[in-house]
Amino acid sequence: MWDYTDKVKDYFFNPKNAGVLAEANAIGEVGAIACGDALKLMLSVDPESEIIREAKFQTFGCGSAIASSSALTEIIIGKTLDDALKITNQDIADFLGGLPPEKMHCSVMGYEALQSAVANYRGEVWKDDHEEGELVCKCFGVDAGLIERAIKMNKLTTVEQVTDYTKAGGGCLTCFDKLEEILARTNAELVAEGVLAEHDAYRVGAADPKKIKEKAQAAKERESLTQISPLAPASPLPPLSAGLTNLQKIRLIEETIEELRPYLRKDGGDCELVDVEGSNVLVKLAGACVGCQMSSVTISGIQERLMAKLGFPVRVVPVGRNAH
Repeated sequence: MWDYTDKVKDYFFNPKNAGVLAEANAIGEVGAIACGDALKLMLSVDPESEIIREAKFQTFGCGSAIASSSALTEIIIGKTLDDALKITNQDIADFLGGLPPEKMHCSVMGYEALQSAVANYRGEVWKDDHEEGELVCKCFGVDAGLIERAIKMNKLTTVEQVTDYTKAGGGCLTCFDKLEEILARTNAELVAEGVLAEHDAYRVGAADPKKIKEKAQAAKERESLTQISPLAPASPLPPLSAGLTNLQKIRLIEETIEELRPYLRKDGGDCELVDVEGSNVLVKLAGACVGCQMSSVTISGIQERLMAKLGFPVRVVPVGRNAH
């Protein structure tokens, strides 16, 4: 299991500034639930001083994604937009006491959401917006623009690092050749700029795609050992908390899933509660969520959201509509 700092755990289980900001005048949205992670960052900016008075977020994703989003809001409140724009994904990770390499993409998502929100406030099209860019990794919806920015900002020199920071290549790996090409080209640019030593620069053919795929598969298995949050202990799930009646628990579960359904539908999928059996929450996936390579990631995100709302561990199990 990955080693999470106490601060990451705290910001996941007790997120700061989560929810909707009704008076927001700057909004940035990045990611897609169908690809495993999505973040909506909302800011209330003083129009005269451009100081961020309040910030809130809505995140769908793993514990590190929630913690990174929460940390970002804590960092930027009270800053001017210009000062906020100087914040990097590494600043977010450092604020949390560090993130596992495989989870650095969560801090990158926060960085991108902030850039998008500031552009939205200023009525600009984010100059690095890659919505129309070349899609490189179809498994996670990652394009060339995001990959290039991550490489430059963090001086990445291996394909494994690119996957850690962007998720690109963490699925079927059919994008490996393109990842190599982008990494080698961008590293060459960094060498020309004098910010990267030539002997550190990546060269096409230096990595073994088979080993990278094995590492990605091992990481997935590591995260799903208990089929619950990677922040939770690797032990059998206890019965549902006795603090609530069964009816209250089911209603909370229903409410949480209903809150998520609009976001899933936006990406062409859906999720419906079928039944609750002890600590198991049985759900039916529909639309784009069915048969998707990343359906397990979607399930993980729903599971972590439920645990954050309920305050105790549950296991989300996808089943057919008539399963019992």
